[in-house]
Amino acid sequence: MKTLDKQSVLIELQYLPSIEFFSCLQSFSEIIIESNENYVKQSYRNRCYILGSNKTEMLVVPVIDGNKKILIKDIRIDYSQRWDVNHWRTMSAAYGKSPFYEFYSDYFKDIYHKKHSFLWDLNFEILTMCLKLLRVNKTIRQTQSYEKEVNSTVFDARNLINPKNETIHSQFYQPSPYQQNFGNEFVPNLSIIDLLFCRGNQASEILKKSKPI
Repeated sequence: MKTLDKQSVLIELQYLPSIEFFSCLQSFSEIIIESNENYVKQSYRNRCYILGSNKTEMLVVPVIDGNKKILIKDIRIDYSQRWDVNHWRTMSAAYGKSPFYEFYSDYFKDIYHKKHSFLWDLNFEILTMCLKLLRVNKTIRQTQSYEKEVNSTVFDARNLINPKNETIHSQFYQPSPYQQNFGNEFVPNLSIIDLLFCRGNQASEILKKSKPI
């Protein structure tokens, strides 16, 4: 990954982002969030993966009019499906007995209790909270307009991290195994909450080890 001459990374907001997402951010001093794109369905913008007792589980935030051409900041969350209750119940079942669940769970619970109307607001608060818990200090700003091409000091990572890409081919992430809750085989690139709940204050060090050389 040719990032040595890049100071900033341009990337989209994601829901409970993957370890690959945070591994990518490590190489840059500034994070530029793409705030003027149109919503893209079936992406990490409204979904994440966690490890349950039987298998990897996908959590999806339902949105209203996701099939239409709508600016990402204008996408509303559909609460008719009680997704927030289901997500929290699923996360609690998966991580309730994790070593660091009691230390971090309230931070996330407080975010869900706010019942954000817009997906953007939910994802942005989750991102800033995760960076704080990981003790990652980065400058964050949002785009002022959508630009297909970016200047030479910015690495364009938009849409490079998505569920369709295999982790083994990632330019941002080299899995560094850690003890997970279930099974003997390590499952890479889950949501950052898997790393936080399982490894706590060691999460930032594991992230550093997950960065490709």
